[in-house]
Amino acid sequence: MVGVMQVYGALLQIPGVDVVELTFSEQISTNWDGMGFMRWPLAACLLVGIITIIYKFIDLTIKSSKTKKILAEVDSLLEDHRIDEALEATRNSDAPAAKILYAGLDRHEEGTERVMKAIENQGLIELSRLESLLVVLATLTNVAPLFGFLGTVIGMIIAFQSIEAAGEVEATLVAGGIKVALLTTAAGLTIAIPVSVSHNFFVARIDSLVIDMEESAQKMIDMLHAMESDRARG
Repeated sequence: MVGVMQVYGALLQIPGVDVVELTFSEQISTNWDGMGFMRWPLAACLLVGIITIIYKFIDLTIKSSKTKKILAEVDSLLEDHRIDEALEATRNSDAPAAKILYAGLDRHEEGTERVMKAIENQGLIELSRLESLLVVLATLTNVAPLFGFLGTVIGMIIAFQSIEAAGEVEATLVAGGIKVALLTTAAGLTIAIPVSVSHNFFVARIDSLVIDMEESAQKMIDMLHAMESDRARG
């Protein structure tokens, strides 16, 4: 934001336009007022983005920690063929991986095909839950710059209206409209860039969780299949 202010100040170094030295807080206040009506939808995008990013970061951090814990516990129990204890452990956990493994373990006596189908169905449900609110960030990534560009159009309209009313072109006449155009565009991009980075970061975190859960589920299926084969030979 400081860089944007410096660029804006440099652009205003044109004949007939005086740039007043302001403190950081005064510059923020001036730029806030200078965006006109478009400051409200842009502020709404910023607020929603911050809340969503913080909530999603905490949510994924907690779920990731619980997932690693339950996967290690279930893998250890299944290696010792303690299916009942593994079933109880997954039942008592609210981690996404626990729900997926529980869906499979609950049907371990029905054959590996039923286990795989149960895991697949529950996995789709848990994936949709993990991806919740990502659509909000994706929407903000697109909407914030559009609000900024809309502000740009409005700013240019103001500038041309000033020229039309005065009947001549002067820097002081168009400065107000150009100011709105620059500020709203900069604000829209400033919001969209970190939101886009956060969205991609969360997608990567979710993909990592999904891979861990798939590996654990496949290990469980292989182990159940081996136990089923042993019973058949016995």
